[in-house]
Amino acid sequence: MSRPISFLSDFGYDDEFVGVVHGVLATIAPESRIIDISHSVRRGDIRAGALMLTRAIQYLPRGVLLAVVDPGVGTDRRAIAAETEWGFFVGPDNGLLSPAVAMIGGASRIVSIENEDARIPSSGETFHGRDVFAPAAALLASGEASLEDLGPEVDPDSVVPLLLPLPEVDNGVVSGEAWWIDHYGNVQTNVSPDDLASIGLRPGSHVTLRAGARLHQVRWVEAYGDVDEREPLLHVDSSGLMALAVRNGRADEELGISEGMSVSFAGVKEE
Repeated sequence: MSRPISFLSDFGYDDEFVGVVHGVLATIAPESRIIDISHSVRRGDIRAGALMLTRAIQYLPRGVLLAVVDPGVGTDRRAIAAETEWGFFVGPDNGLLSPAVAMIGGASRIVSIENEDARIPSSGETFHGRDVFAPAAALLASGEASLEDLGPEVDPDSVVPLLLPLPEVDNGVVSGEAWWIDHYGNVQTNVSPDDLASIGLRPGSHVTLRAGARLHQVRWVEAYGDVDEREPLLHVDSSGLMALAVRNGRADEELGISEGMSVSFAGVKEE
């Protein structure tokens, strides 16, 4: 029985790359449904791709995950396939897959994709999405190959991790990082509601936000409509993390926040 294939990349849509990979998948696994997660990951941004996968994985149907954000294509970095309780993960061994695999409980087996019969012959080494990863994903999805058919098993401890920073709580301040800015300019942080609760903050609280060197006052609310037009707000986003927004505006621009910037939260001191 064919499994669905969920596909993420940094290929964009200006060239034929996404369509070609779709073609390979459809040729080898014609009965598998293909779900495009995103192909707008910034070029070569492994961490951004990994965070996308981590946010998305719990909502994807069990099957095969194909992810290609691969600035090391053609080098000695490995191509890997991992078996988990959710299904199979296929992609480069550069940390891209690691957080999502960890989120769903880790991998039971990981192999290095080395079987020449499981790849498309090519004189070049710059399109492994087409030549290596897509065939492996399609073979696993269709059931035409097992994990061990793709190559030798590897030690899980040898797989490249992607270490994501954790927030810190100290002296009534929660310090974290701006992880992601979405299409609307909303800023997701790595801070959870429990982190803020640990310093006495809760929905309805007025919060002092430090973003880089700038200070702002924001209110923790449940929905964008709970504040006035152009007013900043703090809320729990769809991934369960604290995010900053501006009603009918862009929080990244109006609060001066970029991805990777340090942010901190504290209660507003009464005068």
